[in-house]
Amino acid sequence: MKERGIEERDIFIDKQSGKDFNRDQYQLLKRILREGDVLYIHSLDRFGRNKEMILEEWNDITKNIGADIVVLDMPLLDTTQYKDSLGSFISDLVLQILSWMAQEERERIRKRQREGIDLAAKNGVKFGRPKAQITKELKQAYCRWKAGEITVGGRREKLLR
Repeated sequence: MKERGIEERDIFIDKQSGKDFNRDQYQLLKRILREGDVLYIHSLDRFGRNKEMILEEWNDITKNIGADIVVLDMPLLDTTQYKDSLGSFISDLVLQILSWMAQEERERIRKRQREGIDLAAKNGVKFGRPKAQITKELKQAYCRWKAGEITVGGRREKLLR
């Protein structure tokens, strides 16, 4: 992005997955975007992975906010270039196809993940943390706490000594 002359302060990087648009940096970007701005995206699948949500966000940015979008790895998805009706039609068609592909990829990832988890469980892999051991002392302390004889804070202090 810097090689395109974009200043560091204008670069937003999400650490979260593109599975939805509930990402801190993306939400900040949307609040800052204004009419006439250009939003550069490396790849459509980094933008989002749900077809309907991609189309909804794309239309919100281009139609409601009035900003342009340029997808760097897909030159046909450049709203700064294709302003005529044919260009807009082609761009919309490519967007439909690519957003569908992004969604399909997300579903494939989830399916492979589920298959991997199922296989690991079948092979005896345990998930999560080990079950807590409830000692006799803990049971007694719980009963005393329920009876109002001790407080959680008081019990904690005794345990720490």
